[in-house]
Amino acid sequence: MDYILQVHNLYKYYPGVKAVDDVSFAIPYGICFGLLGPNGAGKTTTIEVIEGIQKPDRGTILYKGKPRDQHFKQEVGIQLQHTELQQYLTVKEILLTFRNLYARRAPLDELVSLCYLEEIQDRDNRKISGGQKQRLLLAIALANDPELLFLDEPTTGLDPQARRHVWDIVQSIKKKGKTVILTTHYMEEAQTLCDVVAIMDRGKIIAMDSPVNLLNEHCRGVTIALPSSIDENILHQMNCEWHKVNNTIEIYTEKPHDCLSLLIDNNVDITGMVVRSQNLEDLFLKLTGTQLRA
Repeated sequence: MDYILQVHNLYKYYPGVKAVDDVSFAIPYGICFGLLGPNGAGKTTTIEVIEGIQKPDRGTILYKGKPRDQHFKQEVGIQLQHTELQQYLTVKEILLTFRNLYARRAPLDELVSLCYLEEIQDRDNRKISGGQKQRLLLAIALANDPELLFLDEPTTGLDPQARRHVWDIVQSIKKKGKTVILTTHYMEEAQTLCDVVAIMDRGKIIAMDSPVNLLNEHCRGVTIALPSSIDENILHQMNCEWHKVNNTIEIYTEKPHDCLSLLIDNNVDITGMVVRSQNLEDLFLKLTGTQLRA
């Protein structure tokens, strides 16, 4: 299989901390690859080392089978978590400015259309909403018509409608055959967009596969969510895993009938109970005992 990016035995140290600890993965052309994990897991550091923003302490990074060079800088697009834009410029002027930094440039009209910027292209970039700014930042990352696109938590802080606008844009980018590397805290986002996900914790990748395969391997049952006022002595009688998550007890079981029978026999109030299929956040809890969303 041909890979657009290969990462071998990557390490990055800070004083007293292994931020990235022997991370390896390979990304085929044309997929969306997701890096998941809580704050401090090493996601952003891994991405910044690959992008060239930080230098690795050890490890090898190959782009199209070769060490990164000027072609890498010209052929990738990057949307960072936080970006300050030039003041007093319109949305259109911002896009023109960034396009002029590259030899290869995406058509301006295509950027405006793809990222839903038509109605605001003549507006001062300081006077647009959070969702509009995220779409503008995504258009900037696409200014050079990149083959590889890095998106570092592109929908953090957005309302559900704005988040789905960004998802639509990413789906359109994938249809063009481009490769996307995405970091996110949102599990629905990862399951919707990613072909492969790698879950990180404490600088290491602890699981990696397609979302469907990971869930089939680790999460074949259901999650029963109940208020956290349950007597823990009752929970200890269950032959299954459970965790406290915020103000809720989440029980993970392949035998929901047996769990429900035990709860009812012990006169547990099941008002407000939710039974749902397990997701990637449940998987992370099973593997680490830590909430994925931080």
